[in-house]
Amino acid sequence: MSAMFRSLRVANYRLWFAGALVSNTGAWMQRTAQDWIVLTHLTDNDAAALGVTMALQFGPLLLLMPVAGLMADRFDRKRLLAWTQGAQLVLALGLGILVVTGLATLLTVFAFALGLGIATAIDAPVRQAFVSELVDDEHLPNAVALNSMSFQGARLVGPAVAGVLVALIGAGPVFLINAASFAGVLTSLAFIKRSQLVPAPRLPRAKGQIREGLAYVRSRPDIIVVLVVVFIIGTFGFNFPILVSTMSTVEFGGGSEQFGILSSVIAIGSLVGSLLAARRDKARFGVIVAGAAGFGLACLAGAFSPTLWVFSGLLLLVGAAGLTTMNTANAYVQTTTDPAVRGRVMALYLALFAGGTPIGAPIVGWAANELGPRWAVGIAAASGIVAALIAVGWLVLGRGMRVVRQPGARFGLGLSFAADRTTALAEERELATQDIAIVETTQRRTS
Repeated sequence: MSAMFRSLRVANYRLWFAGALVSNTGAWMQRTAQDWIVLTHLTDNDAAALGVTMALQFGPLLLLMPVAGLMADRFDRKRLLAWTQGAQLVLALGLGILVVTGLATLLTVFAFALGLGIATAIDAPVRQAFVSELVDDEHLPNAVALNSMSFQGARLVGPAVAGVLVALIGAGPVFLINAASFAGVLTSLAFIKRSQLVPAPRLPRAKGQIREGLAYVRSRPDIIVVLVVVFIIGTFGFNFPILVSTMSTVEFGGGSEQFGILSSVIAIGSLVGSLLAARRDKARFGVIVAGAAGFGLACLAGAFSPTLWVFSGLLLLVGAAGLTTMNTANAYVQTTTDPAVRGRVMALYLALFAGGTPIGAPIVGWAANELGPRWAVGIAAASGIVAALIAVGWLVLGRGMRVVRQPGARFGLGLSFAADRTTALAEERELATQDIAIVETTQRRTS
């Protein structure tokens, strides 16, 4: 099996990956169909209403982040995932029935979006942390990359499939298909063997555990910068339902067919970016910076696209650069974080990545309504460029590092940042001391 997919040699991880991929794709299909009916059936192309819908489904990630992260570190992750996936199945089935029977209203869609957001807020950090129990340390970087590829790829593949299905059979059946898709991950969880899991430490009940996770992040300036990059791009750049739908319908005068085409194109680019991240044996900070800059520049060119076809071609680059950035950031945070606090740190990561949508989506939706879709794409461009500049500024000005190019690197993604050896060794010793302190604190509380 190719080294790119080496984690799939582990039986438990193969089961998880297959079930999660089906479930993730179905979930994003529902969100796309939901956004489409809000934009075209329940309102008259009101991008602001679409922004409210997105805010409701992503807002709980921001609000429930502390509790969700603590649950991921404290409770049995396999059992907790079964509950959260089951809840999402019930919500998808209920909304699907309402849409198919013609009983859905804007308020009911808002309510179901909020319910889905609450279930997802608890589910997301548990899913991220559960990967470390499926494989050993040797396979963890690749497993994290593939897990991120599944989630992020489904975030763009799902909308592509949904766009086609909405055009062929309507939005209602898409919700029912999503309900069925949750059976995939529930089945995989049932067949995962506990005897082959890599046990993670479970936190006992104690005070200050949420603050402990935040303190760990404060002690890691590299993770803080990665989180800043993720927040800026996730908040103002990854609003693809708004960007694709308004550019296809308002700017280029198309319908659901053009919407499906653009969604498919950006999905292809996302798969390229996911595969680029999975083939690397280590998540590197320089790749995050280069990916953010590439995302911003591709969106900037897209904002000036003269035709639908030029715009669709640029979406390939947008998808590839965007997924390269987010997959590498996800893998970097997971693989460099102490296992004792991984659930809480990943909850913070996901809260900043998706939880910023309640801030960014209404702003981008307003810009699309009042200024035009091209301005909304321009906001996405600014997010990537600003995020890259902040990261480079911290590395070069704050750390005295220099940009170097790795031998044999292509397409500008082989950049890394080097400091003098004395500084690097000192930083490694400092991080090791901090990690030991975290572990010792957790062991004392456990005993």
